[in-house]
Amino acid sequence: MGMQHERFMRLALEEARRAFNATSPNPRVGALVVRGGRVLAAGYHRRAGLPHAEVEALRALPEPGKARGATLYVTLEPCSTHGRTPPCVEAILAAGLRRVVVGAVDPNPAHAGRGLKLLRAAGVEVVSGVLAGECSALNPGFNQWVVHGRPWVIAKAGMSLDGRLTRPPGEGRWITSAESRADAMGLRARVDAVLIGANTLRHDNPKLTIRGIRGPVQPWRVVLAGEGRIPRGGHLFTDAHRERTLVYRRQTVGAVLGELGQRGVTSVLIEGGSRVLGAALDARLVDEVRLYLAPMLCGGAEPAFGGLGVGASAQAARVLDPVYTRIGDDLCCSGLLKYPA
Repeated sequence: MGMQHERFMRLALEEARRAFNATSPNPRVGALVVRGGRVLAAGYHRRAGLPHAEVEALRALPEPGKARGATLYVTLEPCSTHGRTPPCVEAILAAGLRRVVVGAVDPNPAHAGRGLKLLRAAGVEVVSGVLAGECSALNPGFNQWVVHGRPWVIAKAGMSLDGRLTRPPGEGRWITSAESRADAMGLRARVDAVLIGANTLRHDNPKLTIRGIRGPVQPWRVVLAGEGRIPRGGHLFTDAHRERTLVYRRQTVGAVLGELGQRGVTSVLIEGGSRVLGAALDARLVDEVRLYLAPMLCGGAEPAFGGLGVGASAQAARVLDPVYTRIGDDLCCSGLLKYPA
């Protein structure tokens, strides 16, 4: 039975991954209704304020009565409290489902396990913890935000093999390949906000939009600025998404992340430049990295990560179980960061 539960939970995970960043600040969740080893219906949470995955799956049934006596697979514990939508526990009980198989438990300490207890009390068989790690990993931003109020931070940089962002004056913006930039666009489509420093704004005039991918919500575009002039004629202030641009002056990265968390931002992608990336690393605020290395040696004065750095290698952050992927001619290193005690 355990293998069957895992097989269907993997299908529910595939459903959940269809949601991109549109559900924020809610988590991405997928669900299936199964009877006799066959999937009758599937659903995922499409957007905050719309029905949750469990209700989407139940509504997708060819006949509502088909849910009676069936099994529901869901990647996250069904909610038990009223939010912008009614509790999913109520919908499950009303549908007459016999069994609910759950991946991850609700990370909110105030709610964790409550939905499972209510289902069991009503006579529904509950199996929990199926592929719990993979289900939890769907929503690192939500998990951190709901417990600590701070968004998950991903540091992204495209650099030369010697770790430089330096480009000769007058040359184009890109060091890495078009394939790497397309991969990074997929990363941008999964976060709530993209953060850059004022130097990046002045030198690159970036758009920070999502292109070539349908479905995601345009992330907030956040500029961390000091005293210097901000070029208000740039794309961030004049394009169709100008209302999604925020400028924070004379604030630390940590303070800005705290304010973004209060706005319901659960994940932030730091795209540069060297000063902002270095400051976030110095403050131990980077949770994950996605680094693209192009097969060239640039030298020069601008490292990918500036800041104060560490006094000894034992103090350095390390990538846990790094994944190395060849993308075109580039090498991408990604993984979660662990800081020494």
